[in-house]
Amino acid sequence: MIEARNLTKRYGDTTAVDDVTFTVPAGTVTGFLGPNGAGKSTTMRMIVGLDRASAGSVTVNGAHYTHHLSPLREVGALLDAKAVHPGRSARSHLRALAASHRIPVRRVDEVIDMTGLSSVAHKRVRGFSLGMGQRLGIAAALLGDPHTLILDEPVNGLDPEGVTWVRTLVRQLAAEGRTVLLSSHLMSEMAQTADQLLVIGRGRILAQGPVQDVVDSATQAVVKVRSPQAAELAARLDVVGADVGRPQGDVLDVRGASTEDVGALAARHGIVLHELRLHRASLEEAYLTLTGSAVEYRAQTLEAAR
Repeated sequence: MIEARNLTKRYGDTTAVDDVTFTVPAGTVTGFLGPNGAGKSTTMRMIVGLDRASAGSVTVNGAHYTHHLSPLREVGALLDAKAVHPGRSARSHLRALAASHRIPVRRVDEVIDMTGLSSVAHKRVRGFSLGMGQRLGIAAALLGDPHTLILDEPVNGLDPEGVTWVRTLVRQLAAEGRTVLLSSHLMSEMAQTADQLLVIGRGRILAQGPVQDVVDSATQAVVKVRSPQAAELAARLDVVGADVGRPQGDVLDVRGASTEDVGALAARHGIVLHELRLHRASLEEAYLTLTGSAVEYRAQTLEAAR
């Protein structure tokens, strides 16, 4: 379990993380989301003792990271896959880490096999592709068989097989009762992987909780209706107080009424329906709604730039 209480980090006049409090529970995959510059990396660095908090505290499995006698056995972290001496082989890098914690060499071979690096284990890291570097970073995080995993953009550079492998891996680790904190900008992947979400913007927590709860709190479900009598149905719905969007041909978007309500009203008035379904917003739509005012680096469209 990871617990942060009033965690704050300032760099001069800039507050990167602003009085955040959260819990990442064991046995779940928690997705850590936020725009570039939101404070995600700074928060992760404070969790593993690479940055010192200006105020507040954060603990892993009940203790500050620096107080654990064997940190690699408690916390496995992938924060920067490039943080490896380029002249070392993958196996040599992992053996050096293992020696620092008296981890048996057989565990090195296990994580090499687990991450699919067997064929390149003796090659120098400088020749690794981005995806191979990510796999090596994950291998290092798994080396101590830790209770807690912190992975920053672990699928960056991986092919579809690799992305599926990471998803399966973290789900298995969580099923074993471990704590997994996972950062990614791939909303579709996070929607398939995470149980819980922690959304941060401009250093503050914007939302946290189960994935669907976060999506529902940020967006409103829409009932999609298709009918050859769309105009009449819209008028009937308006009378009962539903919010009906302007008809698009024979299609209506209805808010403030359930599918059961719409179906029953249509039946009472003899209105034919060709389609009636509930549309829930995607995680990406909810994320953009939550972080819309917290984006620090905002690009323009080509039309706006012109």
